[in-house]
Amino acid sequence: MLKFSKKLLYAIEAVVDIAYNSGGEPVQIREVTSRQGVPQRYLEQVMQRLVKAGILKGIRGPRGGYLLARERAKITVGDIARVAMEVGDGEESGLPSDVATGPIGQAVIRPLWTEFQEQILVMMDEITVEELTTRAFRNGVPSEVYNRITYTI
Repeated sequence: MLKFSKKLLYAIEAVVDIAYNSGGEPVQIREVTSRQGVPQRYLEQVMQRLVKAGILKGIRGPRGGYLLARERAKITVGDIARVAMEVGDGEESGLPSDVATGPIGQAVIRPLWTEFQEQILVMMDEITVEELTTRAFRNGVPSEVYNRITYTI
């Protein structure tokens, strides 16, 4: 189930970074880690899963990196969250294993937590990467797109 782990937050941040900074060119993982301060070890595994899930496309070679595999408006935060959950730490409910283990915990609290998580995923499915890149632009986050543009006369 959904757990707001570092991997989940870093995965969302990485996909939005790629969408915001690619300008049609592959973005290398080291660029993402440098811009966002995200440890590369957290990203490598989840990036591979995002490629397998059809959210990102991996480009090989010296100028390789990652691009979105679909349009920004067709990728939701929920899509990314589901992939990051697969890479999780095996904690099924998102609650520590020693919490809510009594009769009320098992019959009431854990099912309630599952309902909360399902509602959060529904909300995440309503937010697209396009919306998040628009928010980044409105908030004045610098984009590498402008540095990649070359003018030829």
